[in-house]
Amino acid sequence: MRRHSYGATTDITAHAAPQLKRGTLNRLETLGQSIANIAPTMTPALKISVVAGLAGVGSWVAYLLATIGCVFVGGMIASLAKRRPEAGSYFVYIGRNFGAVPGALAGWAMVLAYVTTTVAVLMSEPLFVNNVLGVFHVTLGFDAELFISLFVTTLVVMAAYRNIQFSSRMGLILEAASVGIIVIITGLVVGKHGIVVNTTQLNISKIPFGAVMSAMAFAVFSWVGFESSATLVKESSDPQKNIPYAVIGSPLIVGIFFTVMSYLMVMGMGDNAAAIGGSASPSADMTNKAGMPWAAGVVYFAVIISAFAYVLACLNASARMLYSMGRYQFLHGSMRLVHSKHKTPHLAVYTSGALTLLCILLLPEGFLNGFGLAGTIATYGFIVVYFGVSPASAVDLYKAGCLRPLNVLCTLVGTGMMGFVIYSSVNPYPAIPFNILPPVFTAYMAIGLVWFLMLKVKSPQVLAGITCDLEG
Repeated sequence: MRRHSYGATTDITAHAAPQLKRGTLNRLETLGQSIANIAPTMTPALKISVVAGLAGVGSWVAYLLATIGCVFVGGMIASLAKRRPEAGSYFVYIGRNFGAVPGALAGWAMVLAYVTTTVAVLMSEPLFVNNVLGVFHVTLGFDAELFISLFVTTLVVMAAYRNIQFSSRMGLILEAASVGIIVIITGLVVGKHGIVVNTTQLNISKIPFGAVMSAMAFAVFSWVGFESSATLVKESSDPQKNIPYAVIGSPLIVGIFFTVMSYLMVMGMGDNAAAIGGSASPSADMTNKAGMPWAAGVVYFAVIISAFAYVLACLNASARMLYSMGRYQFLHGSMRLVHSKHKTPHLAVYTSGALTLLCILLLPEGFLNGFGLAGTIATYGFIVVYFGVSPASAVDLYKAGCLRPLNVLCTLVGTGMMGFVIYSSVNPYPAIPFNILPPVFTAYMAIGLVWFLMLKVKSPQVLAGITCDLEG
């Protein structure tokens, strides 16, 4: 089988070997990829501040409702993964149902999302290190913080280059350890409180449901990345079962954790959710209030572990997206090359690492600002694709004559929630410096659109290739 691209002839069969290491990930390792890409401990350590500031004592309700919405979206992704087990995942799902250009744009958005998520977490690592050292009244300077980010990037690239099974297993183990630490520390705080029944939070009349709905848009941000296991379908031992298990199980498991933790943290602060909302170190504030200042260092040590697993999962996912887009010739063909020994897309891994380093060096000085900017633009990429995946699943099932009322319900709930999140992200319009991000994301997507339209005119068979599975 041969295809042509810009006058060059490419023999797919000749370049098919070596391929990604098939069947190497079991169900737990596949689940580990999704959970590591959520990084559960980062929510009680940092992300919960925004939700608590908006929803107040209704924070746990916001997380509970967001859990339901993300599980519905996961259900639609699971439906596609069962029927379309290709490493292209989202751009293939959308492309086969809405056309090659929308599909290519979905892949374009996901590459940005995974790379900038990696950047955001790498820029948060020095912040967490400083939180640990703060217990000993030590603070790192900017140069030391930058060194930490670059050093962790190097370690992650090396791990991703060597072995996907090692990477996924490490992610699951590190996340389990960090979550365990957070749970133990929170349990000690609650133990000092004496009871777990909080009449204020459980009193429906005191829950500000209008504020809860506004907070849901930010609550969903805690889940971005849960779908990343779908990028590993070629390396999962039983993708038709393992991928659905991961993309439904991870938001459910982590959502329960988020809901319970938000409830316990607000209770630990004496129902003063506003104190959490105004804090850059909510877990430290909670432990300090409980008379356990030493525990803050333990909590943020756990978050450092979680962040490493998070970065590793993101880099693996971005490399697989680059790999698959290279396979379909949407990007340079070198992206589809696989290492003969390690069976990893090594050039795609290196490219992801290089893009990450470039973004870290180009972002404005200040790691907290960098975290916010990179994380926000990453969310735009994720949410746009989530918005497209739900209806794509329904269309795919309809074409196959398998569409059922439950599928329609999942589509409506998933699409409606993601549409609400998109709307909430720009209304009200973000303040400085975040006001530059919507036009930056729009410009990025416009560049991709122009590129893919040019590709469609100059080499239509490349985009047409998305209609059949070329990965065998």
